[in-house]
This record gives sequence, C-alpha cells and structure tokens, in this order.
Amino acid sequence: MKKIVFFLLMIVSLSSCGEYNKILKSTDYELKYSYAKKYFNAKQYSKSATLLDELVTIFKGTAYAEESLYLLAQSYYGQEDYQTASQYFETYYTTYPKGEFTELSRFYSGYGLYLDSPDPRLDQAQTYKAIEQLQLYLEYYPQSERAEEAQNILFELQEKLAYKELLATRLYFNLGTYLGNNYLSCVITAQNALKNYPYTKYREEFMILMMRSKYELALVSVDEKLQGRYRDVVDEYYNYLNEYPEGKYVKEVTKYYEYANKRITDVY
Repeated sequence: MKKIVFFLLMIVSLSSCGEYNKILKSTDYELKYSYAKKYFNAKQYSKSATLLDELVTIFKGTAYAEESLYLLAQSYYGQEDYQTASQYFETYYTTYPKGEFTELSRFYSGYGLYLDSPDPRLDQAQTYKAIEQLQLYLEYYPQSERAEEAQNILFELQEKLAYKELLATRLYFNLGTYLGNNYLSCVITAQNALKNYPYTKYREEFMILMMRSKYELALVSVDEKLQGRYRDVVDEYYNYLNEYPEGKYVKEVTKYYEYANKRITDVY
C-alpha cells in the first residue's frame, strides 16, 4: 500500500513539474499570470516569484502591473528572503503611493527587515533600515490597526541597538587601561547611548558603568586633572541617586562618592 501511495505521489509531482516547466516556456502572459497567482495561493512562493520576476516588467503600464508587483514582493516575503521582499515593497509604494496595497507594502517593508534583524553583536545596518521603514509607516498611517504593533517593534529594535552599545560599553570598561585609556571610551559610549536611547531598560547599567569608569579615571589621573575627576565622580553619584534612589548599585556608588568627596575636601 505504501508503495502505491509513493508511486501516486511521484506521478503527481512529475505532472506538477511538467506543468510548471510548460508554463515557464509559455508566451501567453495572462495564462502565466494566472498560474503565478495559483502557485502563490498554494504557498509555492519560489514558483510564483520566478514567474512574476518576468511578468512585472512585461506588465508595466497594464492593468496587471500593480498587483503583480505586490505579489512578487509577497512571494519573496513568503520565502523569507526579507531583504529582496523589502526592496520590492519599497518599489511598490514608491511607484503607487496611493495604490491598493500601499499601506501593506509600507508595513511589510519594515516588518520583514525586523524579522531578519541580526544578532546585536553583528552589523546593524538592516536594523536601522527596518526602523526607518517602520517610522515612515507610522508617519503615513498613525491610526492604522497595525500602528501599535509597528510602535512596539520600533521599541524592540531600539533596545537591540541600545544593547549593542551596552556590549561596547562593558568591553571598554573591562579593557581598562589595556593598550590605552579605555575608561574614557566607556564614558563616551555610555553617554552617547543614553542620549540616543534615553528610555532604554539598560539605563541603570549604563550609569553605573559611567560611574565606575569615572572613578577609575580618577585613580589613574595625573595631578592637574585629579580634582576635576573627583568632582566628576561626585556629580555622577548625584545623577545616579536622582534617578535610582533605591537602585541596586546605591551602596557601590556611595562608596565611590565618599572616596572622591573626601579627597576634594582635603584640598581646601
């Protein structure tokens, strides 16, 4: 019985391949388009994309142009080739700014890139592009039913970028004075991250890393910079307590404050 089922499946498969190859060679473009839609609806996205890649050029200026371009973008999206899909979605909404599928194209252009956004340790060019596309979507469709989802994705992507900066900040602190003064780089990276991502969930860690780095900078400081760096530690202490009066690093920042404040007082 299993052999019979397998044999029948082979016949169906070969028949399907023969049909597809015949359609590929056809010059009846309306027939080819009907099959492209058939394959798309059957989730055979590779086949529909191959047919539509040819047809979108042929259909320019015709009644099929708009839908065929959108289906091509969705065919690549269905294959999880999100970069190519995003390019075609962008082509669609640029070509048809008031088209039937313009809102969906703007959304999926960013959403696909979000799905394909790389690990925080890797280059984040695609993440920035996804943010750009989703921000544009919200500008055009602030009341859309997808607006809340787009906003939540934006927060998630921004947190990913913030985490990437946190990894760099941690690295600079851990390197310390190895091959240079990495504490200063730690402070600058943390300050920039807090400026760019002020509401990040990593805010407290950025602040404690700045505090630690400023304390270490004071410890290795030359005499002419020493008092200024002690004052930096004191200022950072008040900044931290102002935001996190019951934060998990209160004891630690208090220790740094007491050390620095005592030495400022000793000068006078």
